[in-house]
Amino acid sequence: MKRERFSDVDVQRARTKSKYPDGVVWNSTQGKVTGSMKKKLTSPTDIKTHHVAASHDDPQWLVESAASGKVAAHKPAALKWVKAK
Repeated sequence: MKRERFSDVDVQRARTKSKYPDGVVWNSTQGKVTGSMKKKLTSPTDIKTHHVAASHDDPQWLVESAASGKVAAHKPAALKWVKAK
């Protein structure tokens, strides 16, 4: 599996093939988590009890864990794109 960091430009390129990239990996306190991108957040949002201070100038991505199904918000620099084999 090849992993690389991506930017919003890479995400836009990926959208020409499908809605979002195949998958993403990010670090959590428990270790690496694999999941999928669900939505680009460009306005302040609340996820359960956590406030996400996203904006047009500083967007974040809503991601869903493949293992637990839980959602989280991360900045693009914290995510690594996982390409399909």
